[in-house]
Amino acid sequence: MSAKKSLKILIVCLGNICRSPTAHGVLSKMIISKSLKGTIEVDSAGTGSWHVGENPDVRSIQAASSRGYDISKLTARQVKDTDFSEFDYLLAMDKSNLSELNKLCPERYKHKLELFLRFGSSGESSVPDPYYDENSGFEVVFDLIEDTCEKFLDYVIKKHKLN
Repeated sequence: MSAKKSLKILIVCLGNICRSPTAHGVLSKMIISKSLKGTIEVDSAGTGSWHVGENPDVRSIQAASSRGYDISKLTARQVKDTDFSEFDYLLAMDKSNLSELNKLCPERYKHKLELFLRFGSSGESSVPDPYYDENSGFEVVFDLIEDTCEKFLDYVIKKHKLN
């Protein structure tokens, strides 16, 4: 008898310290709340290497904490070649990161690449990078991410018959 393979999601932004770890934390908590831990796995990464090994931006940690999420122990990493074969979905936070993923991704895995907000209800295509913004930017990012994670999770549950 073989073990059922879990569905693997990778969320990607530029440095992996603001947007993607926020979505990583939100989606992880939603997966647990729907009793899907072990069925769906989530990770996050950056297309750039500037912050590899660092924890999320303190402003992201604070915004997450204020909404009941703990992302403080996540560690930034860069997208690696094996991510394209290992993950079922690679969701980019904006068009620039999607373009970078497309450059790195072998042709046979390009169907796994998508904009994160494609699954949300905002009508936006890119999650704005709050890194150089005031703290209010982190709240806007959180609103977009919570909405999209909820709808993305509903989408994968239905598409992959996980309920």
